[in-house]
Amino acid sequence: MIKYLGSKRTLAPAILALMRGFGGVRTVVDLFAGTSRVGHTLKAAGFRVLANDHNAYAATLARCYVAADHDVISAPAEHLLRELQALPGRAGWFTETYCAKSRFFQPKNGARIDAIREAIARLALPPELEAVALVALMEAADRVDSTTGVQMAYLKQWSRRSHNDLQLRLPELLPRAVHGKGEAHCLDALTAACALAGDAAYVDPPYNQHSYLGNYHVWESLVRWDKPATFGVACKRVDCQQRQSVFNSRPRCALALRDVLRALRVDRVVVSYNDEGYVSRAAIEDMLAGLWNGDADVTTIAHDHRRYVGAQIGIHNPRGEKVGTVGRLRNTEYLYVAERRGAERPFAAALARQGAAMGLVAMDGA
Repeated sequence: MIKYLGSKRTLAPAILALMRGFGGVRTVVDLFAGTSRVGHTLKAAGFRVLANDHNAYAATLARCYVAADHDVISAPAEHLLRELQALPGRAGWFTETYCAKSRFFQPKNGARIDAIREAIARLALPPELEAVALVALMEAADRVDSTTGVQMAYLKQWSRRSHNDLQLRLPELLPRAVHGKGEAHCLDALTAACALAGDAAYVDPPYNQHSYLGNYHVWESLVRWDKPATFGVACKRVDCQQRQSVFNSRPRCALALRDVLRALRVDRVVVSYNDEGYVSRAAIEDMLAGLWNGDADVTTIAHDHRRYVGAQIGIHNPRGEKVGTVGRLRNTEYLYVAERRGAERPFAAALARQGAAMGLVAMDGA
């Protein structure tokens, strides 16, 4: 999957253990799907996943990894990707924007991306097959980019991988889950919480001011293919200045999270949030304790986590000289678990069996 700040790769096994431990869960609502790493993990374990994200690139990842099924899509997708791979490069808007005006990709690969994306647009493919093709292109581009992982900026010198040739690969598609076909939606989180019903929900909202649209604006433009006006050295989409999530606002995010949690149509909720986020542990525990008219049991689980790549690299001035100091290199990721009171809570036993291997520590909840 693509390089992604906020990826839940290390937490996915713990989230899976919780969903299994609840007992009786068949359908899981994933409100902030991101790369769909968690949704993909849950689908592989047999859960029906209803994935949602308001960014088009993330909804496309969900349509590929959660909604599309291997036995239906893999054969036509492999045939399509072979044809797309054979196309010669033809420089266009993408090359001009992300190879000439900025330096995210080598021009040879920008031209290939232009040609392949234009071909996908012309073919008017069925939604799931189109999503697989777009994800294959997105992941191929990610393997030859020249960034540290986010698209707020690009490297001053070309990365070693950027010199490689773009190669399309079939994404890691899964067979249909035992509990039913997954879905992918591109809705505001509150709208999705009101519309999608399941047995449990996973909620992973943004933690701070950093916008996922701003961090991954190239993927948004690649998927939408609307060739927008751009601004700044990084050639961000102009709508990065207008399409701002309420969850990136310190004064507004707590109320927004409370509204989303109250709107959920489930009996069990898992929320992931870290100790650097805008909303405190006490506030989230209070929100969860108030669910189902206060009829909720809440447990908080802590996971020590390495901070994002920027913190590992450090702070540099415009001349590339390292300046300042990084406060810390690790943070704590919390998993907040809420269940309607009176239900059996076998997830505690599941965590006891698997917690040590996952580095999890159960804490007192609300």
